[in-house]
Amino acid sequence: MHLTIDRLGHQGDGIAHDADGVAVFVPMMLPGEVVEGEVANGRMAAPKIVTPSPDRVKAPCRHYRACGGCMLMHASDAFVADWKAEVIRLALSAQGLDAPLRPTATSPARSRRRATLSGRRLKSGALVGLHARASDTVVEITDCQLLHPALMATLPALQEAVVLGGSRKGEVAFTLTLTKSGVDVAAEGGKPLDSSLFQALATLAGAADLARLSWNGEPVATRRPPAQRFGEALVVPPPGAFLQATAEGEAALLSAVRAAVGGASRIADLFCGCGTFALPLAEGAEVHAAEGEAAMIAALDHGWRHAPGLRRVTTETRDLFRRPLMPDELNRFDAVVIDPPRAGCEAQARELAASKVPVIAAVSCNPVTFARDARILSEGGYRLGWVLPVDQFRWSPHVELAARFSRD
Repeated sequence: MHLTIDRLGHQGDGIAHDADGVAVFVPMMLPGEVVEGEVANGRMAAPKIVTPSPDRVKAPCRHYRACGGCMLMHASDAFVADWKAEVIRLALSAQGLDAPLRPTATSPARSRRRATLSGRRLKSGALVGLHARASDTVVEITDCQLLHPALMATLPALQEAVVLGGSRKGEVAFTLTLTKSGVDVAAEGGKPLDSSLFQALATLAGAADLARLSWNGEPVATRRPPAQRFGEALVVPPPGAFLQATAEGEAALLSAVRAAVGGASRIADLFCGCGTFALPLAEGAEVHAAEGEAAMIAALDHGWRHAPGLRRVTTETRDLFRRPLMPDELNRFDAVVIDPPRAGCEAQARELAASKVPVIAAVSCNPVTFARDARILSEGGYRLGWVLPVDQFRWSPHVELAARFSRD
């Protein structure tokens, strides 16, 4: 069957239509390409390209076809940047909204400072890598073009950790984070931590020069505090805590947030995490930071108390999904920053829409829920001034953004 790719879906697969108008999904394709192959269950699993797109490039990674980490490595950087901007534009359009889109800020190759790898115990040794596309098969990645070299350097130690504490029946998930003092490793899914495993893992952490190692939520070794710098503050997040995926992506989002709030002197940072935005903003404003995870709030507060020259930062552990800040609380601030998880912040957006806050800086990792919440704010009298697409999950279909809302 010959098909022409019409567009890309949100997951990065090409979408074509057969003679009956039925959608057919074709992996690793680009719009305008003509392909042929067998179609089964609405999918062409092994397409042959008849006519390639001018935007097609040779994938720079040897693991590309086997590994599921990068879905769009066959497309030019310009195409991916424009496509991710279009994903945001279409999400807004579906909610009846429009706004100027700034040029996409794309992180460079080998810049991911945070990732989760999977480890499996083998009959002889262990395998650590990423999952293949739509599979639980683990693919070894010896020359990843995505991850920071410091994370790649931990692979031998991770393999040894799987041999020590992995099970043949399950996987060990390693959340790796590059910090100012080395790599922080949080392992989940391994065998229960007894005294002999504890000692073996602690020895391994020393030999691999890890900053910190935790196992199933329990600390094993902290050789150096795994600190992150947020403005003037050094913060030690709890194991596995959220962090922007690249330093370049974080810088682009922070710059956009600063531009959005302008000279506000009192700012609320909602879904603040460990202080990615709250602490740099405290260099020029009083900040109230709210977050549902107590450990992250404690890390933020400790970082603020030991940083020089920051203005007052108050903190609050609060489930903003069930108990959002209400209009009378919000009206004390000149600006609000919101950075919710993928589910968005519908409840908090409704309270913001009923408030008198002059400016909102919004950060999102899901254009669909962002557009839903943006519509709520728009109906409440806010105007969406601009949107900045941020691509820190390079070569993936994942899209992030920052935006500014203001009251007329």
